[in-house]
Amino acid sequence: MTSGQQVAVFGAYGHTGRFVVAELAARGYVPVPSGRNARALRELAEQHGLEARVASAEDAESLDRALADAVAVINCAGPFATTTGPVIEAALRAKIPYLDVAAELEANLDTFAHYQERARDAGAVIVPAMAFFGGLGDLLVTAAMGDWTAADEAHIAYALSSWHPSAGTRLSGAVSRERRGDVRLRYSGGRWERRTDAAPALRWTFPEPTGVREVIGEFTMADVVTVPQHLSIPDVTTYMTVEAVRDVAAADTPAPAAADRSGRSDQTFLVDAVVRSGGVERRATAGGQDIYAVTAPLVAEALERVLTGRTKTVGVASAGEIFDAPDFLHALAPYIALDLHPQGA
Repeated sequence: MTSGQQVAVFGAYGHTGRFVVAELAARGYVPVPSGRNARALRELAEQHGLEARVASAEDAESLDRALADAVAVINCAGPFATTTGPVIEAALRAKIPYLDVAAELEANLDTFAHYQERARDAGAVIVPAMAFFGGLGDLLVTAAMGDWTAADEAHIAYALSSWHPSAGTRLSGAVSRERRGDVRLRYSGGRWERRTDAAPALRWTFPEPTGVREVIGEFTMADVVTVPQHLSIPDVTTYMTVEAVRDVAAADTPAPAAADRSGRSDQTFLVDAVVRSGGVERRATAGGQDIYAVTAPLVAEALERVLTGRTKTVGVASAGEIFDAPDFLHALAPYIALDLHPQGA
């Protein structure tokens, strides 16, 4: 069914974009690499035998040419603060689905705020943050919720063995910090708070064998944007292991290095999602290798479900809102170790 379908990948030559191109090709799609760097595009296209299309977020006509004859577009080009709007507009003009892998809080908030009504009225599909940060945590929280229609709180804790940031991560982080200034964001009581105090240092008990780890609390990631968009949970908090925070904050931490033939690094991860309601707790966890590499099957699986009509809504939608969360997670079995723990009453 996917054979020959062209999928535009904006920012295809970036670290995550290369994983996405490879995953799409493995699934039978024809990726159309796009972006502003003509030399990098040409090298990537020649490597995979693809047609490259140079395009810039500042040039609407170039984006239209890049998306011509494509059935969807996946935006992998950070900083998303500057690319999300123009690429969404191009997708709306082309009348094709838009997905991105943005982890920038502000960019994700902008997508929901600016495009929800337009996309819904047009019957368009826009899926932001369909990545390790955002999509995976959202799916895990949704699966953990089960038949609950509301919960008191949701917690998503990340245990990363290390975090060697890509160039895109560093650039996106710098843009986010510039937009926020000297504040951090927290979602509590059903609203966003701008905090100037230091994020708390805590301990989180992960499932064995990871066990108790030192974490930074309120290390707010894209999941905190996506979860409240569709689930009635007034308090959503994310946590990150201290070692990973130190890695990503240090200016001299090197970029990810390939440790296998697929290009994955040796980084491992465990994502622990917990929802609580009235003293009852439910949990879902997922573990795997390389947060950048696992983004590729996440967004490719989402694309496949959008194109085959396995969706529950239109408009701007979080992963757990538009897809059947447990079914989606089980489809990722080749890439993650999943544990949907027995649910409380």
